[in-house]
Amino acid sequence: MKTMAEEKIRRIRARAEKSARFRRDGEGKKERLADTWRRPRGLHNKQRIQKKAKGPMPTPGYGSPADVRGLHPSGYRDVLVHTPDEIEGLDPALDAVRIAAAVGAKKRGFIQEKAMAAGLKVLNPKDLSKKKGAPVEEEPEADEEVEEND
Repeated sequence: MKTMAEEKIRRIRARAEKSARFRRDGEGKKERLADTWRRPRGLHNKQRIQKKAKGPMPTPGYGSPADVRGLHPSGYRDVLVHTPDEIEGLDPALDAVRIAAAVGAKKRGFIQEKAMAAGLKVLNPKDLSKKKGAPVEEEPEADEEVEEND
């Protein structure tokens, strides 16, 4: 018998397999048209009347199962964090932390340390040791023997 976690991961994978790429009508014809989905509204539009060759349209059948909707592919709930205080009250078994893009390196370091201490997974960790201003360990230089000319 499958555990609850295995079943959830299986349903997340099924969600990914079912997804389709919905293409905007005329996207390839005009350079200025964005590739984001826009519903075709023309009276004679072939995509609106769902001709097979014109690509799929979003319909209720493409929706994901309710129990895995909005979950990260790892199976955790994705929680956006801006300050270290927002980590308090999160459950390591259910939640994973995504640090906001606007957070600077100093505060990001505090958030990553606090999340690791709480046992939370960080979805977008960064190596902060290479950042500007971080202490750098210098390698001792080899003593070079200088030859004297007589």
